[in-house]
Amino acid sequence: MVKSNIQIQVFALVAAAFTTIYITQPVLPVLQAEFHTTEARASLTISVVILGISLANLPFGMLVDRFSIRPIIAVGGMVIGCCGFFCALTTSLGGLIVARFVQGLFIPALTTCLAAFLAQSLPRERLNVVMGSYVAATVAGGLGGRLLGGLIHPPLHWRYAFVSASCLLLLVTWRAVWTLQDNRSVGRQHTVTIGFWNLLSNISILRIYIVAFGSFFVFSSVFNFMPFYLSGPPFAASTQTITFLYLSYVMGIVIGPISGKISNRIGNGVSMVLGALIFGLAVGATRIASIAVIAASLFGVCAGFFTIHSAAAGLLNRKLSTGQGRANSLYVLFYYLGGYAGITLSAQIYIRMGWNGVVLLCFGMLLVPLMVGVVEIRTNRTVR
Repeated sequence: MVKSNIQIQVFALVAAAFTTIYITQPVLPVLQAEFHTTEARASLTISVVILGISLANLPFGMLVDRFSIRPIIAVGGMVIGCCGFFCALTTSLGGLIVARFVQGLFIPALTTCLAAFLAQSLPRERLNVVMGSYVAATVAGGLGGRLLGGLIHPPLHWRYAFVSASCLLLLVTWRAVWTLQDNRSVGRQHTVTIGFWNLLSNISILRIYIVAFGSFFVFSSVFNFMPFYLSGPPFAASTQTITFLYLSYVMGIVIGPISGKISNRIGNGVSMVLGALIFGLAVGATRIASIAVIAASLFGVCAGFFTIHSAAAGLLNRKLSTGQGRANSLYVLFYYLGGYAGITLSAQIYIRMGWNGVVLLCFGMLLVPLMVGVVEIRTNRTVR
């Protein structure tokens, strides 16, 4: 299979996997009312998926460094799809949360493993662009899940969204298992010269992981509590209106590949700084009580976040010559731990301080990619 077809298969799998993650996000107020629960408990239908992804990344990172990609994809796709059907049928919020957690545990089979597969299979000079395309697939899937949950299917019938997403995932998984070829040499798969501790003790690598944590912390906080913010006064926005605002996610599909090319020209550190500044300005603009302004600000949020994310993912793989599976699994571990921490902490702050408290928390956390970007710029100047 030619490389372009490989990338198509990877794009389809990652997009389908990410579709399952955010299905309930636009209908969180609906779940809160249907199950007679709190904002924090309803948010668990998102945060436990992220927690599951975080916990499973290291084991899957080790698997992809040692074994063929195809059986990993087959098992992951089957488990996620079956759990999706269970989510559509259960009448218990506890059951829904447990099934969502299991889905999270197996999503790395279709995301982390594929990122490592790309890093091991493609030339180094293409990594920034390829990782940008990978990020674009996560965007397409994230947007697709939100549209399924809040717009394509009526909000009160969010269960149908799980059926649609699971059928799509199983179809794409079957296609990939039969057509995706593992072109890595056996020796390369079984030769791992760098371990988890080596990666974590390398300060230049650790900085990238901290960027992943901080940037997704803010992104998850903004998008997870935006429905609660907009459904209350003074907006009283409908679920459909809130879902339409998620179309700002399209910005990531554009920004992903472009930011990879930009990073090749201006440097990954500069890209991180610019992304953090855009991100911060956009988050601040959400305090303006205007749906139109908030819609525009969300495009800025996505532009800033995906610029940071693409630059960090590309920089990580450019620094590596081996152990891409473990390195990428650690990256995604920090990334999703940041998302879980952001949703969990923001839930408490939102209950006590409202949206203004969430914005202040986001400002503080955005200092992480900003400062790491500055350090990366200075490091590159010193090396030169």
